Amino acid sequence: MMSTGFFFGGGFKILFMLMFLLVFGMILFTIIRGIGQWNRNNHSPRLTVRATVVSKRGDVSHHHHSGGPNGGVGHTTTSTTYYVTFQVESGDRMELHVSGSEYGMLVEGDAGDLTFQGTRYLGFERS
Repeated sequence: MMSTGFFFGGGFKILFMLMFLLVFGMILFTIIRGIGQWNRNNHSPRLTVRATVVSKRGDVSHHHHSGGPNGGVGHTTTSTTYYVTFQVESGDRMELHVSGSEYGMLVEGDAGDLTFQGTRYLGFERS
C-alpha cells in the first residue's frame, strides 16, 4: 500500500515551490544573458568588412493559444527568425540574425561590405 503522507503532509508544497523557483530561475537567467549580450554589442566596435553570403536559414516557431477559460476557439501563430551566414576574407564565418526584409534581399553568393557590431547585424552593401 502506497503512503500519501508525502503529498498531503507538505511534500506537494515543497515540490511546487522547487518547480516555481526552477522556472523563475530559468526566466531570470535568460533575461540576464540577453542584457549581457546587448551590453557586449553596445561596447563592441562597429566594423565593416568584405564578406560573402554563404548560407541563409529560417527558424520557424509555432505557438498554440488555447481558447481560454470560457472555452473559446484557440488559435495558432507562427513566427520566423531569420539568420544569414557570412564568410569574411580571412575565411571565418559568422551567423547573424537579420530582419525578414534583409533576408529576402540577400542571396547566397552575394559579395560586398558587411557592417556589424558584436553579434548585431547592421547592414550589407553589395559591390
